[in-house]
Formats: sequence, C-alpha cells, structure tokens
Amino acid sequence: MAILVSSKVKGQTTEGYDGVLMMVKDAVKKAPGFIMHFAFPVAEEDFWQVYEVWQSKAEADIFFAKYIAPNLPKGVYPKRTYHELHSLVDISSLPEKKSLNY
Repeated sequence: MAILVSSKVKGQTTEGYDGVLMMVKDAVKKAPGFIMHFAFPVAEEDFWQVYEVWQSKAEADIFFAKYIAPNLPKGVYPKRTYHELHSLVDISSLPEKKSLNY
C-alpha cells in the first residue's frame, strides 16, 4: 500500500520552498512511485508542512536524496516521518476524471 511522507521543515521560507519546487517540479511528476505532493506554511510556528504520497518508502527516499536534499536552502533540514496508508482514493478512480495541476 502507498505511504504518506510527512515533513516538518523548520525555518523554511516561501521563497525557499518555491525555489526548490521550481527546480524539482518536472522531475517529481515523472518520478517512479510518485502520487501527490502538497504543502503549506505554518507561519505562527515558523515552519512549512509538506506531505507527499508515494507507492513506497524506497521510491520517496531515492527522490529525496537525488533531488530535494541537494537543493534545500542552507540550514534547512526537514524532519520526515512515514505512515503506511490504509486507503487512498485518487481522482483516477472517480467516474469523471479531471486533472488538478497547479
């Protein structure tokens, strides 16, 4: 079953997050095992919360090591946790398929 990768990124800025995303956006869309990514700032606590869903922990870790870690702003070290999902419903399982590319 798929896994959820939850990352708490202390000290990340909007500019830092957007910069990394721009560098890896095309690669992650083509990455083996990638399902989805979403993130938001938690301003009052000075961190970004990032979530990704992957088909396996190994695929998530390979992508992180190759694309994310080398592009993180200096001093930014995400605290990553993993959760095996019990279920996952995605848009491809809905009767009318629509793309949600942002």
